[in-house]
Amino acid sequence: MNLVFSTDDLEPSKRYAAWQGAICDVYVHVDVNADERSDYQGFIREAHFGAVTMTDVLLSEQRISRRERHIAKLDKDCYYVEFVQQGRVNVLQAGQTLLSNPGVGAIFSASEAYDLECVGKVRSLYLEIPRTEFSARFSEGRLPVVTTMATGRGLGRIAAEFCATLAAEGASLDEIARTRLGAELMDVLALTLDMGDRDEFSEDASAQQARLRSVKTWIEAHLTDADLSLERIAKSNGVSLRHLHYLFRLTDVSVSEWILDRRLQRCYDVLTRPELRSLSITEVAYQLGFSSSSYFSTVFRRKFGHSPSDLRRR
Repeated sequence: MNLVFSTDDLEPSKRYAAWQGAICDVYVHVDVNADERSDYQGFIREAHFGAVTMTDVLLSEQRISRRERHIAKLDKDCYYVEFVQQGRVNVLQAGQTLLSNPGVGAIFSASEAYDLECVGKVRSLYLEIPRTEFSARFSEGRLPVVTTMATGRGLGRIAAEFCATLAAEGASLDEIARTRLGAELMDVLALTLDMGDRDEFSEDASAQQARLRSVKTWIEAHLTDADLSLERIAKSNGVSLRHLHYLFRLTDVSVSEWILDRRLQRCYDVLTRPELRSLSITEVAYQLGFSSSSYFSTVFRRKFGHSPSDLRRR
């Protein structure tokens, strides 16, 4: 793969600023924020397989955000498919949080707002797949826009290993071969996504996933409730408290952690909307279920790397 950018030959003090410029050039228009900037490391390698662009990326811990102001400058109408080799990336889009890691891949849209939370040092392969060509591989209404795929077995493993093989061997292939392989990669990915739960889960596990999605939808509708307790969630969804905790084991985060994450994300979105600037930061916090403005500011800074007031001043 062709090297697009690397921090290796830069002075440590200049690496993060150089990375900000480089990632915005490659990943359309986004904001990048990292807490640890003094020892930043990263690289971007790229290869083309016909209509599919593959990027091999090393990322230090950071948050990548794409908002409406970036989408207005859209120059790529595509889906992103992510296969993580090292570390963990949380993909936040359309009210969902997708947890991707070496065992779980993710697909999301470049033309909708999203956040990528890179946890630890991350090595990942990204595919840019053109919307029109990929959508044509699905029957009408079947394309899953924001979802995950298990990559440890079955079709998901085939798709991830196919992608990794192309990354390793693609440089030696001619353009005709790369174009054909890009089309075949889209076919494999479409089949993997189309199979969905039929390939990934047993019947019991599918029911658990459906129950989890239902519970998350209910929580999303009640995030503004200051008295949103775990007991109330369990009772309102017809499950025991023990079973509620069991369901969230499927997401690698606890119920409380997931609720906090969603509340913070909703607050972030409200604070960046110009038409809602009349609301004070304290009002936003209280409306989204926080009972303490100081606690809200603390956890907001911990998650996003800056205070709510700093975000408002941008």
